[in-house]
Amino acid sequence: MKTNKLLAFVLGFIFFSTSCSDDFLEVKTTSRLTSEAAVATMEADPAKLEGFVNAIYSMMVQYDLVYTNHDAFGYMSILHSTEMMSEDIVQVKATHFTYDYILDNRGDTYRRTRVNWTYLYSIVSSANIVLNLTSAESTSPEIKAYRGQVLALRGMAYYYLIQLYQQNYGIVGAATDLPGVPLYFATNEGKPNRLNRVPVKEVYAQIESDLTTAVVNLNGWSRGNKNQVNYYVANGILARFYLLSEQWAKAASAALEAQKGGTIMSAAKIHDGFMDIANSEWLWGFDHSAETETRYASFFSHISNITPGYAGLEYGARLIDKRLYESIPATDERKKLFQGATQIYDATSLGSSSMASTTATGWKLPYASLKFGWNGNWTMDYPYMRTAEMVLIEAEALVRQNKGSEAATALKKLLANRDPAWNQSSVTVDEIWMQRRIELWGEGFAYFDLKRLNKGIDRTYSGTNHRTDAQKKFSAGTKDWIYRLPQTEILEN
Repeated sequence: MKTNKLLAFVLGFIFFSTSCSDDFLEVKTTSRLTSEAAVATMEADPAKLEGFVNAIYSMMVQYDLVYTNHDAFGYMSILHSTEMMSEDIVQVKATHFTYDYILDNRGDTYRRTRVNWTYLYSIVSSANIVLNLTSAESTSPEIKAYRGQVLALRGMAYYYLIQLYQQNYGIVGAATDLPGVPLYFATNEGKPNRLNRVPVKEVYAQIESDLTTAVVNLNGWSRGNKNQVNYYVANGILARFYLLSEQWAKAASAALEAQKGGTIMSAAKIHDGFMDIANSEWLWGFDHSAETETRYASFFSHISNITPGYAGLEYGARLIDKRLYESIPATDERKKLFQGATQIYDATSLGSSSMASTTATGWKLPYASLKFGWNGNWTMDYPYMRTAEMVLIEAEALVRQNKGSEAATALKKLLANRDPAWNQSSVTVDEIWMQRRIELWGEGFAYFDLKRLNKGIDRTYSGTNHRTDAQKKFSAGTKDWIYRLPQTEILEN
């Protein structure tokens, strides 16, 4: 995919203002896009929609959509900035993402809140363009698939927005009237845009509607590549939402369905399993090529100590929290994805794809991550969803239904290829959370889990390896995890 060309193709139909106001979010070419002629054209030749949909996937990795800055590179920068607000990841030196790491980047005039808001609402606006160009009544399998993809993406965008800009579900509950986020629709959906902060319960209802419709539309469709959302990925996003909204039986069912789209990688594979979309466990990601590569403004620049980027060159190496590392059993293969208190592993010894750059030294530090590798040309792929996560969702959802033994059986599907010594007959929510922390480290789940599970953080424990200015302690439900809406949005909307 040629990112810039595709973005120009789609974004040419959207009016972007410099703020996140109604002007930014609304599609300005409504009369052209919703005409019967336009819909008829797409119905006659659905392939014309491919550029519109692919451009959304490209926008998700665009680093200069809001600001030309190396800590704003799309979807993965949102996940990484929030990951930095947890206890599990350590930043050695102050550089990009430092204010996220010290939990001081939520202000309404700060770039982070505006970047996250703008990226996610750009997905919403772009999805609405495709919906305006098509009919919900179409029987065309291609039209249904395109609509299914963008509905899944829109639902996912709202799924993140409501978590970033409001308190966690366990506190606000499903029936709350607390203010959520604005909702924007395609004109042909027959719903007025909701420019106010729509009550949380209504945002949740819209997320579920988008995702369940996406699952139906995508059933039976075969995608061309893993960049695209298919039936299994849509089920995976839905499983995430059901876990968030505490609909346990539905979460287990959707996660189980999503698992059919991939297979758990072997223990040997995990040493080069986090940079190549071809991995059997990856359900969804972004397949970088020479046309889409970025260097310093990229996920791997900041997360990989093996890559010659910010982390690898020790501007801000990424380590695992010492206490979390020590909790990983010695029999667990995943422990080898990190150095110990002293350098234990050579980055070239754990898999061909993990070969270290000759200039990278961040991987030599105590507790340094070796999880994310280097392929020599800055085209490492971005992981959005893996089968392992779906197993963990299934297991937690079963525990929540007082099915601890069934949850253990489900969890064995993953741990048989991670820690062969693990053989519990029953598990608890906290035990599954620990497995999530180990398995999904660095992939953008820690912050959302802390909010969802109503947990706090403590980086002040004796022997902590968090740097001094980041040694903080926060109770569950802290306001420091709730972003303020961008000031431009408040003033102009």
